[in-house]
Amino acid sequence: MSRSSGVIPDESVFSDFKRQCLSTDRWHNKYNKNGMEVWVEVPASSQQGSRNNVCKVHKIKCKITITDVSAATMYDVLHDNKYRKTWDPAMLESFEIARLGPNTDVGYYSWLCPKPLKNRDVITLRTWKASEDEYLIVNYSVKHPKHPPRKDLVRAVSLLTGYLVKPTGPNSCSFTYLSQADPRGSLPKWAVNAGSQILAPKVMRSVYKAGQNYAVWKAQNSPEYKPWLYPSQSVLPMMDPAELAIQRGDSLENVDESAAQEVQDNEDSS
Repeated sequence: MSRSSGVIPDESVFSDFKRQCLSTDRWHNKYNKNGMEVWVEVPASSQQGSRNNVCKVHKIKCKITITDVSAATMYDVLHDNKYRKTWDPAMLESFEIARLGPNTDVGYYSWLCPKPLKNRDVITLRTWKASEDEYLIVNYSVKHPKHPPRKDLVRAVSLLTGYLVKPTGPNSCSFTYLSQADPRGSLPKWAVNAGSQILAPKVMRSVYKAGQNYAVWKAQNSPEYKPWLYPSQSVLPMMDPAELAIQRGDSLENVDESAAQEVQDNEDSS
């Protein structure tokens, strides 16, 4: 991934992300029903018979056709952290930490995992771009000096996660979510890959439902406040990007969650 100033991405990141969202080359369609599509990337080396990618986390994307919510509204939903607290049942804590520029910030998110797995958290740099033709949001994990991994949570890694929202009419849009994320811990990668194909569509449906309800909620909750569209409204402190570094998964501790595997095996055999 090309970045112009250390961790901050340049225009090529948006272009490459959009290309991946729209491409079907080397993507295997896993699901296509009721306006929802799920795709998993086929690594180039696996096509050549190599097993080098067997243990890697897959890249997955979901696309949903939305007929009753505008692209602009869906984009607002993705940005509005206060609204997320009303519709995201998995969220433990979420907050924006600092701005790096008018369209880039760094934030924290933690979420519930099914027992006996440990809950997860992540620190991500997020950047966005909006026009009349499309809306783009991309994020990836970074290390923040004041927010190191916590003892009570497993620090996950977003290698690349984002959204492409394209208007198809005044009140309709295509909504694409693409992600390559590693929850870390000691979960086997095959289990992570299988689980992501189930979880991603559920997330998409939740965001879509949130989009349907957003206008009513926003009308009663600071309707003019949208710092993702109007940077001058932001109250976040500015931060020097040089204080951040890209978070690599191999620098994080592998937390033993073997008990979770044993419990799951017992449930599957019962």
